[in-house]
Amino acid sequence: MSGALQAVLQNQRSFSSPVTVNYLVVAGGASGPGGGGGGAGGGGAGGLRSTVTATGGGGSLETALTAATGTSYTVTIGAGGAAVSSSNSGNQGSNSVFSTITSLGGGFGVANGPTAASGGSGGGGGEVSASAPGGAGTAGQGFKGGDGNFTGGNSGAGGGGAGAAGGNSSSVTVGAGGAGVAVSITGSSVTYGGGGGASGNSLPGSSGGAGGGGNGGAGTAGGSGTVTSGTANTGGGGGGTHTSGAGTASGGSGVVILRYPNTFTISNPGGGLTFTTATVSSDKVTTFTAGTGNVSFA
Repeated sequence: MSGALQAVLQNQRSFSSPVTVNYLVVAGGASGPGGGGGGAGGGGAGGLRSTVTATGGGGSLETALTAATGTSYTVTIGAGGAAVSSSNSGNQGSNSVFSTITSLGGGFGVANGPTAASGGSGGGGGEVSASAPGGAGTAGQGFKGGDGNFTGGNSGAGGGGAGAAGGNSSSVTVGAGGAGVAVSITGSSVTYGGGGGASGNSLPGSSGGAGGGGNGGAGTAGGSGTVTSGTANTGGGGGGTHTSGAGTASGGSGVVILRYPNTFTISNPGGGLTFTTATVSSDKVTTFTAGTGNVSFA
């Protein structure tokens, strides 16, 4: 066999080699109400799907995707729900995508009147009735939002997290955001998908609900304190605000992280994505933090 023919056959084998790709796909977290009045529920975290360490919603680890070299695969990073300055409801987070894997944006939290939204993780309920349920989460991605209760305490419920449901409210409790999930796909353990904390208005000595997992935003205690947003590129839910004077908070944007053997390279033909690649042991880890576009392995 000639050397030229051997080279052609080697190139053909290389082109058709499958790539085993482990992934973490986290959607954008939702925001909570901003000055809607009544107890304001926190925003739900973005849905979380993972093949490494743990996945969201108490589900089993997903199966790594087998990619073909020279083939384009879609990647989209979901934005966090935008902050609102005066409303009874927040904004939904946006979906994140890798190929056939879609994680759903978090469900928005509510104050007086509307129903909390479902999503990857559900939004927190507000103080609207004796039973104001939080929004539903999605199996294998995240948990439901906490339930708001009309008890005279003007307290909202926490947004659901990827690792636990949001905290319920009561006459003496402001709901905390549900816990996130720790994933080690980058070689270090990082927590993603914490729910947003709720706000409370007239509870004696109350404070706002804590954000879940260290990346969900905290709520406020009425007009005191400052509401915080979900952390960028973690899918954290934004905190709820009872009064507009305490500020506004958005949901945290999502992230897509891919881990694959270091014998392969990744590219973004056509552009549109913001990403970095690092080498971890015998693998490469590529982290996408913004945009939408196609990726290809070689």
